[in-house]
Amino acid sequence: MSARLIDGKAAAARVLTEVATQVERLKAQGIEPALAVVLVGDDPASHVYVRNKVRSAGETGIRSLERRLPAETSAEALLAVIAELNADPLVNGILVQLPLPGHIDETRVLQAIDPHKDVDGFHSENVGGLSQGRPVLTPCTPAGCMRLLRDTLGDLSGKHAVVIGRSNIVGKPMAALLLAANCTVSVLHSRSRDAQALSRQADIVVAAIGRPRMIGADWIKPGAVVIDVGINRIEEDGRNRLVGDVDFDAVLPVASAITPVPGGVGPMTIALLMHNTVTAARQQHGQESV
Repeated sequence: MSARLIDGKAAAARVLTEVATQVERLKAQGIEPALAVVLVGDDPASHVYVRNKVRSAGETGIRSLERRLPAETSAEALLAVIAELNADPLVNGILVQLPLPGHIDETRVLQAIDPHKDVDGFHSENVGGLSQGRPVLTPCTPAGCMRLLRDTLGDLSGKHAVVIGRSNIVGKPMAALLLAANCTVSVLHSRSRDAQALSRQADIVVAAIGRPRMIGADWIKPGAVVIDVGINRIEEDGRNRLVGDVDFDAVLPVASAITPVPGGVGPMTIALLMHNTVTAARQQHGQESV
């Protein structure tokens, strides 16, 4: 028996349709949601990500602003741009594309963003609010994973979830969201003992470690749902390929459902960014999130 593929592209399309509907309603009230994207330097992958985000904004009716700065931009100049966007009442969401050039302190920059406009959910106020269960802007990739899990399993209460990886961007907020959904949560990392045995106990496995195909069939309980966050570029058979942190072919016969790479979690990240932008716009105008 082969696992069911969790179609992230289809799920992302549903989210973007919901966002477009909300944008139409806001525009009918004279509110035009706007997302500002700040890109520093010439990292090719970052340019691709920004292009995809701007395109999705346009498809949903969100106004986008791009601020492209040269790699030699000083931290002070970047902070001045963020301060300008913070003060602009017509800008609802601010995203600074990572990574930043090495001479700029990423933490200092992310902390400078108004937490109410922090659509990436990286500001410490939003991170703390998430851990406390308050309604805050949530990191897009973990939020997208939760949407896929709920679409696949429905109620997650009582499920044992294992998160492999403890990054601030994915692992830690993922664990917080699973706890909020009443899962029993284990977080595995490089210092965990008997990691494979612990992972094999899980009903849900979320792999977010950045190591290509590390998670094999011996990590997965038969019938578990596997969410593969990893996006790793490797050379294989003379070609460049994108693969996940999960050995897809090995795990496919074991799991009940699994996300492919590409086409799984990736599309959801951008879709939830658009969702966060609309949420921010609603909150800034005194409306409850939907």
